[in-house]
Amino acid sequence: MPFYSASFVNFRNLCDSTINLLAKEVYFIGENGQGKSNLLESLYYASYGSSFRTRTDSEIVRKGEKAMSVRCMFKEEESGTTHTTFIAYDGQNKKIEKDGKFIHDRKELINTIPCVLYNHDDLDFAVGSPERRRFFIDQSLSMYDEMYIDVSRRYKKVLKSRNLCLKEKKFNLLDSYDIQLVQNGLEIQKKRKNAIFTFNQIFGKLYEDVSGIGGVSIVYHPSWKKTTDVQAEESIYGDRNIPSIDEVLDGIRSRREAEFVMSTTLTGPHRDRITFAKDGETFVPTASTGQRRLIALSLRTAQAVFYTQVTGKKPVLLMDDVMLELDPDKRQKITALLPAYDQLFCTFLPGEPYERYRHETTRVFQIKNGTWTENK
Repeated sequence: MPFYSASFVNFRNLCDSTINLLAKEVYFIGENGQGKSNLLESLYYASYGSSFRTRTDSEIVRKGEKAMSVRCMFKEEESGTTHTTFIAYDGQNKKIEKDGKFIHDRKELINTIPCVLYNHDDLDFAVGSPERRRFFIDQSLSMYDEMYIDVSRRYKKVLKSRNLCLKEKKFNLLDSYDIQLVQNGLEIQKKRKNAIFTFNQIFGKLYEDVSGIGGVSIVYHPSWKKTTDVQAEESIYGDRNIPSIDEVLDGIRSRREAEFVMSTTLTGPHRDRITFAKDGETFVPTASTGQRRLIALSLRTAQAVFYTQVTGKKPVLLMDDVMLELDPDKRQKITALLPAYDQLFCTFLPGEPYERYRHETTRVFQIKNGTWTENK
C-alpha cells in the first residue's frame, strides 16, 4: 500500500504544499532540524491517527498557528484502488477521514497503511523500562488485531476503576472488578505469549545474521502464572501454561491486604516483564551498546516480518537515522536483511553514503527549512 503523495497545512515546519512520493524507495537528505523526521512523522500520523513523537496534537501545529492537517493518497495493494486519508486538528478536536468518510475510532485505520517505524527511541526496547517492552509487543499486535485493541482498552479501564476502589477503600466493588480484570487480562496474556512465541522464530535468526551472536531469544515473564500441586522451579523462560480464571482470582484476593496498603493493583498484564536471554542466561546487562542497538533494529525487522506472516501484507518501512551509530559492515547487513516491504522511506545526513543503498528508481529529496527539492 505505497504512498502516492502527502499534503500539509501547518504541520510542524513543513511547507504548505504536496510532495510526490510515488517510488519503491524514498530518501530524505538534510541536516538535523530541517524537517526529515517531520516528513516521516506525517506519514505515520496519516496511517495511525497519532504521532510517534508526542501524544499532544497541539505540539504538531506549526508555531504561531492554531490548526493543522495532513492528507495522504495511497494505493491498495490487492485491488490497485487509490485511497485518501485526511486528518485535521483545529486546536481542540481531531477529525479523521478515509475516502471522505468520517472515522469515529482510530482503530478503524488498522491495516490501512501499515507502517513499521525504526528510530533512536527503539533502544528502549532493549534497555528501557518494562513498560517500553510491553509497548512493543502490544504495538505489534495492535497493527492488525482490532480485538486486541478492544481487550486492552477494557483492561485499562477496569484497572483504573479498580485502583480507584483500592485508594478510596470501596471494598464492596472489588469482586466485580476482579472478575473483569482477570477475564480481559488473561486474554491479553494469551495473545502476548503467542506473539512472542512467533517472534522468537524470526528474531533469533535475524539477530544472529546481523550480529554473529546466536542463541538470543525474547523471554516472556507473565505476572499471572499457573499453579500446580508440585511447584517446579521456574526457568528463565517462564511458565508455559495459561492459568485458569479461578487460579488468578485466588492469587489476587490473597494480595488484597497489600494492595490496600499500596492503593494499587499489584499483579496483571500491566506488570508483565519481557527480557532477552542467550542460551538461558540474561543477555542485555552484559551486552555492549552496539549489541543492544542491534537488538532494537532486529526487533523492528521482526515486527515487519511478523506482520506479513500474520496478514499476508507487506508494510511500509520508515527508517529515521537508525544506522548512524553502526559501522559500515553492520549497515550493509541491516540493509541486506530488510524484510519485504511495499515502500521504504529513509532519512540521512548529507555526509552519509546513502548512494550505496539507493536503487535506480529511488527518489531522493534534499530537505531544508521544511521544503524539499528532488535530486534529478
